[in-house]
Amino acid sequence: MTDIILLDGGMGQELVHRAGDRPTPLWSTQVMIDHPGLVAQVHADYRAAGATVHTTNTYAVLRDRLEGTGMEGHFANLQKAALEEAKGVGVLAGSIGPLRASYRPDLMPPHDVAVATYAEVANMLAPHVDSLICETVASVAHARAILEATVATGKPVWLALTVDENDGTKLRSGEPVADVFAVAGDASAILANCSSPEAISTTMGILATSGKPFGGYANGFTKISEGFLGDKPTVDALTARKDLGPEEYAGFVMGWIDQGATIVGGCCEVGPAHIAKLAEKIKAAGHQITTP
Repeated sequence: MTDIILLDGGMGQELVHRAGDRPTPLWSTQVMIDHPGLVAQVHADYRAAGATVHTTNTYAVLRDRLEGTGMEGHFANLQKAALEEAKGVGVLAGSIGPLRASYRPDLMPPHDVAVATYAEVANMLAPHVDSLICETVASVAHARAILEATVATGKPVWLALTVDENDGTKLRSGEPVADVFAVAGDASAILANCSSPEAISTTMGILATSGKPFGGYANGFTKISEGFLGDKPTVDALTARKDLGPEEYAGFVMGWIDQGATIVGGCCEVGPAHIAKLAEKIKAAGHQITTP
């Protein structure tokens, strides 16, 4: 029997689907603005599904993401709103997403700029969460900067890497996943996220050699389209898979657990039904779902 930490599933896409509004470049942040209370409902549904760690809706609440949207002056208020929506749900992981855009390591700002930007977010989140989760980390430079900023808070930091869709041995930057280990000494765990479950299945074998707790949470997109890699993209440029229902997704994750993963959950297009099925499978396999 193994103790398994069960993360929640995707927040942004779940919000977009429930709101029914046309997506904007602000993504989950826009839904939180337009539909107060909806984030709290999603958190509650993941808790009911069996998740033991809940990720704050702060992935895209970054100063550079707000530029040119008319919301530039609302950064602090949006951070507070996301924390308020998560109040009372349980163990919280404060989410910090990539600067400028997801899946674009080429847009990574200079190290000192990135560290200062991430440090502001980390210091706002840290007093209110149990850990910090650095999500969709696409390069070694990204990992180095965000860890320098977040570890200084004294909170446990989980580093979540996004990998090449066709080769789970590589980050989206093209660098080997294993190259991150040299800068990840202070991370409490290393995960793989927001990539296909097939790619992450390959990544698990590499993370198992890190000497740290590891795991993963995949997305359910068919692929990351070229249209989504442009300036100020919207998620309607992406398509959800039709072959990744709760049963199928749980099959991938149970394979990761067989490889030694102890922190698992879901990313974009993985909803409460997926997490509920995963909780059922974990227990049926004789494992125990626990908190950090």
